[in-house]
Amino acid sequence: MVEKMTRDHDKKCMEERFKETVLSKGLEAAQAEVNDMDWESTFFLRHLPESNISQMSDLDEEYKKIMKEFAKKLENLAEELLDLLCENLGLEKGYLKNAFYGSKGPTFGTKVSKYPPCPKPDLIKGLRAHTDAGGIILLFQDDKVGGLQLLKDGDWIDVPPMRHAIVVNLGDQLEVITNGRYKSVMHRVLITQTSGTGRMSIASFYNPGSDAVIYPAPALVEKDEEKKEVYPKFVFEDYMKLYLGVKFQAKEPRFEAMKANANLGPMATA
Repeated sequence: MVEKMTRDHDKKCMEERFKETVLSKGLEAAQAEVNDMDWESTFFLRHLPESNISQMSDLDEEYKKIMKEFAKKLENLAEELLDLLCENLGLEKGYLKNAFYGSKGPTFGTKVSKYPPCPKPDLIKGLRAHTDAGGIILLFQDDKVGGLQLLKDGDWIDVPPMRHAIVVNLGDQLEVITNGRYKSVMHRVLITQTSGTGRMSIASFYNPGSDAVIYPAPALVEKDEEKKEVYPKFVFEDYMKLYLGVKFQAKEPRFEAMKANANLGPMATA
């Protein structure tokens, strides 16, 4: 139902809008690879700490209802997965959820994306390579059209479409909190169609609250004799300010920048 209603919404509201964008028109004249844009059409639903779904005027009421129900199930799944990670790491149950909490609880939202067919798929990515900034990402992807790839040992690996499957990805904050036991994964989306339906993607992000203070779990730092204080301590909102400007660059300089800022005191700006 979520998949069908998302496709219906795209057909009704998003498809023509995308065709009219500068990106869609500008690519016709491109002769070299485009490195500063992505070939995607998106909208974002916020669930926590406060929902914006009721304010999305172009979503019909049934679609809003379905997405609220879908989001609640994914929120519960994300929290169950965080507790499984705690178990694997030898941390007390609830540690990661508490680390994300901040003063108002975690932030949780859904990015709904469509990667339309492209006349020049060799010149532009659906989404450029990056790691996600946040915590745990639950991806409900197209069950027929591929394109998602992750970087493993220097090679790009296809993540094949799977019907009714949720792909789990980890973001930068979990790398920091687990002191590198878990790594955020570099990934990208290729455009695989010049005609057809395009690729649908519904990615839900369970992230720390904006004022949550993020740092390696002390219990893990104590175990990692050789890696003491490798990762910085920072406020998640400050990390996001930095991330938004350098999202498509390597994550390691971001960690180093946060460490440098921590040594200088509170960040005035990002």
